[in-house]
Amino acid sequence: MWTYYLKIAWRNLRKNKLFSFLNISGLSIGMAVCILIMLFVSYERDFDGFQTKNTYRLNEVQKWEGMVSPQKVALTMYPMGPTLLEEMPEVENFTRLTQGGEMVLRNGEKETSLKNILWTDSTFFDLFDFRMLEGDPNSALKEPNSMVLTASSARLIFGDESAIGKTVFSSAQDSSFYRITGVMEDIPANSHLQFEGLTSFSTYFSPQAMGDWEANWYTTYLKLADGANISNLESKFPDYLVSHLGEERAKEFELFLQPIQEIHANSSEITHDYFNYRKFDGAYTQVFFYIALIVLFIAGINFVNLSSAKSIGRSMEIGVRKASGASKPQLFIQFIGESVFISLIAMFFAIGLVSIALPYLNEFSQRQLDFPLFSNPFLLLNLILGAVAVGMLSGTYPALYLSNFRPAKVLKGSPEVGNKKSEFRNALVVVQFAGAVFLIITTLFATQQIRFMQEKDLGFSHEQVLTIPLNQRFFSRYESMKQELLANPAIEKVTGSGQRLGNNLHQTGIVFRGDGPERILSTSHIVVDPDYLDVYQIDLIAGRDFDQNISSDNGNAFIINESLAKELLKSEGNTRPIESLIGQPIGLAWMDSVGQIVGISKDFNFNSLHYKIESLAIFNKKDWGYSEVSVKIKGDAAPAAIAHIESVWDTIIPEEEFQYKFLDDHFNEMYRSDQTLNTIVSMLTLLSILISCLGLFGLVSFTTEQRVKEIGIRKVLGASVGGVVAMLSKDFMKLILAAILIAIPISWYVVDSWIQDFAYRIAIEWWVFLLAGMIAIVIALATVSSHAFKAAMMNPVDSLKSE
Repeated sequence: MWTYYLKIAWRNLRKNKLFSFLNISGLSIGMAVCILIMLFVSYERDFDGFQTKNTYRLNEVQKWEGMVSPQKVALTMYPMGPTLLEEMPEVENFTRLTQGGEMVLRNGEKETSLKNILWTDSTFFDLFDFRMLEGDPNSALKEPNSMVLTASSARLIFGDESAIGKTVFSSAQDSSFYRITGVMEDIPANSHLQFEGLTSFSTYFSPQAMGDWEANWYTTYLKLADGANISNLESKFPDYLVSHLGEERAKEFELFLQPIQEIHANSSEITHDYFNYRKFDGAYTQVFFYIALIVLFIAGINFVNLSSAKSIGRSMEIGVRKASGASKPQLFIQFIGESVFISLIAMFFAIGLVSIALPYLNEFSQRQLDFPLFSNPFLLLNLILGAVAVGMLSGTYPALYLSNFRPAKVLKGSPEVGNKKSEFRNALVVVQFAGAVFLIITTLFATQQIRFMQEKDLGFSHEQVLTIPLNQRFFSRYESMKQELLANPAIEKVTGSGQRLGNNLHQTGIVFRGDGPERILSTSHIVVDPDYLDVYQIDLIAGRDFDQNISSDNGNAFIINESLAKELLKSEGNTRPIESLIGQPIGLAWMDSVGQIVGISKDFNFNSLHYKIESLAIFNKKDWGYSEVSVKIKGDAAPAAIAHIESVWDTIIPEEEFQYKFLDDHFNEMYRSDQTLNTIVSMLTLLSILISCLGLFGLVSFTTEQRVKEIGIRKVLGASVGGVVAMLSKDFMKLILAAILIAIPISWYVVDSWIQDFAYRIAIEWWVFLLAGMIAIVIALATVSSHAFKAAMMNPVDSLKSE
């Protein structure tokens, strides 16, 4: 029986080549899109999935005076881990991390640069499932000057020799050494923690640091007891803070916990998140998931519509089989089987499309998505079962429809193709195009928002600015390098800073002694070279810039932004002009010396446009050094300028590899998640439109085929080609208009919710909805008209000769 059904299915595919092509291609594209997106979603959701221990990250909500709004940060104070272990029974262990940065290690005469070294507690391996290849994970980081390397780092330094027990020296300070006490496996790509080596906290911190509750720049992880009640534990944090910080200071903080498996995807609101590799907003992952289902749903609607529309051609076959004794269940099973057969063929082609598209998706998304079809039997089984499920779901209505034909009417030449059947198909077309129009609208708005962020005036010049990381140990060579660079006419200006614009600038406490009571506030801050504002063209609204000829400016002159100035004026009653702050005493809260405000800059967006502009203090302190060199180059001389910069670098700092990045690229990377969302949604929109048009083309083909004699009669009676095209097109255009009316309110709600995540956002304007509607109408009209025109051009003699 099944062989017979298979032969019939294959015969029908070959007989109706156009409909077979439309059905299979639509399903194939929908399935391929779904598979690709599910691979991406699975990769994102599996971040840190290999971590099996009950580990949580401890985060703060900082509510300091001077902040525009409370700020969630992945930072904690040095003593928090040990004190929580001592006071909270739910806490079984802890570990802390802080950035060690780049380290150049010397093994004999060989020097090796490791870009990412972390300082951590000896308990590190008790909280994370990183496997130690050599050495004891329990004791490897207990002693001062201990170091654990990844397998790749160990090979870089020691080649094929065993690293355990060997000593390496820091090229920064010849007296600093580290003994290799462990070699661990390389870090998986789907780990939010990425590093090349670990050094022990005891190398840098003495037991006296336990009393330093001001040191608030560590990342703390807690290992909790199995079954620990997270809500109950978090409810104890306010009293814990009061007991250690005092009642007044405790008001400035809240603490909350985050499961390790959620750090990668659920940290979009958390700043100063220094250990979060390829951080990606989990909400976008959900968006991809739902859009993939929409595209597959649109492809399924195609199948239902085309199959039910084409059923008229099989009415005589069904009538004969029913008259010969075939039952409804037998016919239903046959037609469901045919649907599953087509779905399996579509899955075969979908797998081919996935194999072709996957490398491009990996390159675009900077992921390592894998499609182990034959090495993973479970994946292959899931794809087959998925194809069967799609075939059964898509084929249920056509199978019911076909199996319910009444043989008496069919054999008399009166097939059942009444209005109810057409209305259902029309409803499916409306739903299908409503999904496509929804995607068009959201794509247009997403593109607008991304372009707005890329083109918005940030308040400073970031074009043609090349940034170079500068190791602190080479800061003494900064001035000579600066003068050498400025000697080249392709280079306009050079400056230095402690941090890069576009990052989360560090917070610090400042003390302000105006005419009112002394105030201690928190603000973002950046240490700069005196000509920094000139290089970045940051405008002053009051006061002056730093002056290298005024010796007191070094460490005592502050330039603040408007936001900080407005905050300071609150203590002055907000009645004084902003210029009155010039000359007022201000200083860093943790230093004895107090300087003065010499200038006030216009507010500028030094961080992502997801966030509002925070208060900012800019000051010059040369002996603190700079970690970033900014070089402004002439646009028409970029290659020559870069070559000169590299030459100067290799001459003055030969120990360090030359690295650079254009600041524009850095800002673009800040919006990579948003750009990824926009690009993927755009591609899915195009595919959904393509699938919808395939289905619409098939329905138009069916309609014109059914009305071919009517068209012939109309032409004989004088109907024009345009009139025939309009007659065939108008009914479909009504469906498209209904789809647009359904899609507009839904898309408006979704877009409005999405743009709320941006502090600076576009307005939702009516013309975008109109444009999306026009795009849908033009595409649908082109699809319908192309076939309608072909039908209208037929010679009526050919269509009427059988009468």
